[in-house]
Amino acid sequence: MNEHPEAKTVDFNLTEDQLMVQSLAREFASRQAATVKQCDETACFNRDLLTGMAESGLLGLSIPSRYGGTGNDYISLGLACEELEYVDTALRVVMSVHVGLNSLTLLSWGTEEQKQRWLVPQAKGEKVATYGLTEPAAGSDALGIQTVARRNGSEYVLSGEKMWISLADVADHFLVIAWTDLEKKKRRDHTGMSAFLLERGMKGMTTTTIHGKLGVRAGNTGSVSFDDVRVPAANLLGHEGEGFRIAMFAIDQGRYTVAAGSTGLIRACLDASVEYAQIRTTFGKPIAEHQLIKEMIAEMASDYEACRLLWLKAGWLKNEGKRNTRETSLAKFYGCAAAERAASNAVQVHGAYGFSSEYNVERFYRNAKGAQIYEGSREIHKLLQADYALGLRTDKPIRVTLPRPE
Repeated sequence: MNEHPEAKTVDFNLTEDQLMVQSLAREFASRQAATVKQCDETACFNRDLLTGMAESGLLGLSIPSRYGGTGNDYISLGLACEELEYVDTALRVVMSVHVGLNSLTLLSWGTEEQKQRWLVPQAKGEKVATYGLTEPAAGSDALGIQTVARRNGSEYVLSGEKMWISLADVADHFLVIAWTDLEKKKRRDHTGMSAFLLERGMKGMTTTTIHGKLGVRAGNTGSVSFDDVRVPAANLLGHEGEGFRIAMFAIDQGRYTVAAGSTGLIRACLDASVEYAQIRTTFGKPIAEHQLIKEMIAEMASDYEACRLLWLKAGWLKNEGKRNTRETSLAKFYGCAAAERAASNAVQVHGAYGFSSEYNVERFYRNAKGAQIYEGSREIHKLLQADYALGLRTDKPIRVTLPRPE
């Protein structure tokens, strides 16, 4: 058979740089396992985790070296997220909001002055960044947000509240989406939204921590309130009216990290289940020899392989600088559903012990549920994938695409 002249080789081998990042993230996460488990049990956030991630270079992944980052590609970012979530979702969440939602968006949409002021210290790990879109009454319905920014001379006056914001009470920098055109807000016209860069300490901005969460207890989640915060016009990211596009661009990057992380959670459930099934005996033999236990383990193993291929494809598209909304959405949608399924089965394999914090699968089960809701609920992704399949949605070129890695 003659080879197609335009055919490209499909190579699943990881490069030396990618393997190095994978190893670095795995070793870092492994060292934090005991600390994270304790933080989960006490529902507290240990800021030393951020210091460690900064020192290891993880907070600058996929950011060019000229802006203080490591210059690694997006596959490397996915590998790091997988390894971090293998230990605990809270570790991966830091990468999702600091790198995915904020830094990569700032890299693509920011001016050179903004990159030097905000991106460089973020990539170096000197400052921690987060992202504010969700509100008490607006999640997947981004056009339902009520935060507004009114122009007043050389400033904007920002008022409103953001909710369920990861790192809200510990972040230094905030990327916030608000309405700047109130008439368009009434019509739900997304071209009336804009994006702003804020810093902790601005007068009128306060943050609080949310307590009593089901999962991600080792991570910080909170709210951010804006009481007539005066924001310099120089802090506008992109142009007025581009806020919605910037928000969706950011979510593409966040969803990618969540998808990659979900594979780590599946692998953690698989490894824990295999180990337990080989030592736990019932009816005179290890439960690993029971057919229905094998079925659950087989499902975890196959889901892991499928989910990894999905996020790898999205990562390849990012490396090529190509639009990847559909692929990233599918990777997130399928990966999170598979992770929740794997965690449920892992608890089942462990039986009553699956309810005990003595075994990590109880924590994995709680953590898995959140990803079905944030970064676009599973229902949103179902509708999105259906629209693509029915030809009701086609991706148009966007003004800014992801820069290719160095």
